[in-house]
Amino acid sequence: MIRHFLVAPAATAAAVLAAQPATAQDSTTADRSIDGDSITLGAGLAYVPDYEGSNDYRVAPGPGAIGSIDGFAFTLAANRASVDLIRNRPGPGWDFQAGPIAVVNFNRSTTKSIDDPRIKALGKVDTAIELGGYIGIGKTGVVTSPYDKLSVSLSWRHDVAGGHDSAILQPSVTYFTPLSHKAAIGLFASAEHAGKGYARSYFSVDAAQSAASGLPVYHASSGWKNYMIGTIATHSLTGDLLHGVKLVAAGTYRRMLGDFGDSPVVSIAGSRDQWMGAVGLAYTF
Repeated sequence: MIRHFLVAPAATAAAVLAAQPATAQDSTTADRSIDGDSITLGAGLAYVPDYEGSNDYRVAPGPGAIGSIDGFAFTLAANRASVDLIRNRPGPGWDFQAGPIAVVNFNRSTTKSIDDPRIKALGKVDTAIELGGYIGIGKTGVVTSPYDKLSVSLSWRHDVAGGHDSAILQPSVTYFTPLSHKAAIGLFASAEHAGKGYARSYFSVDAAQSAASGLPVYHASSGWKNYMIGTIATHSLTGDLLHGVKLVAAGTYRRMLGDFGDSPVVSIAGSRDQWMGAVGLAYTF
């Protein structure tokens, strides 16, 4: 079984800070340790855009945790949390996933971390609390070993706090493989479809905001907001991938799409191309 976690700093970015895949071993004792209870704690720093669509960047902290207890996996990644309510079965094979997901969206909830005066002049957006669920399926033992894993999932969440009062649909695919007892690498891709309220709250510019910021009036509508691709890598500094301290690094590219990319918030004040990176330490026990 392979476990990994994605840490999303509170602004907008997703950056991996820890990963715990299983290494290929033949003994029954090793297999039992791989499939037993495990918790990984991590923290690091991420280089992220000031806001979603920005061309200015800042450094943000990214704490997180991932684990599996009695076969139930959970993830806490900065502003995102999820639980898989379908118990994992030991050994290679199929992994069916379903459970709740929660995201606290801090995008532009403060102007203190935004450098561009035009975006500052648009004003703050209330913090959104996005609740929903996800389903997915994964296959362990695909290409390189009995312990590499390919997963696809689909999540849906809706703001319940009045920040943008709309829904986000997110399909994703991940592939993760151990390279040795101490190193592993992964690839991931995802996209987001956002509702009209999301487009209005973060990417539209009304007449008053236009007068204050100098950006043209713009009315964004719902649609595919972005796609993202990325890679992660981890190397154990003590012990191996199943126990001890590890160094983790990640990099992602995100492209803003449709009305979201055409918004003056992005096309004039920011950039459709978003780059993010992270480095951190994690401990597995």
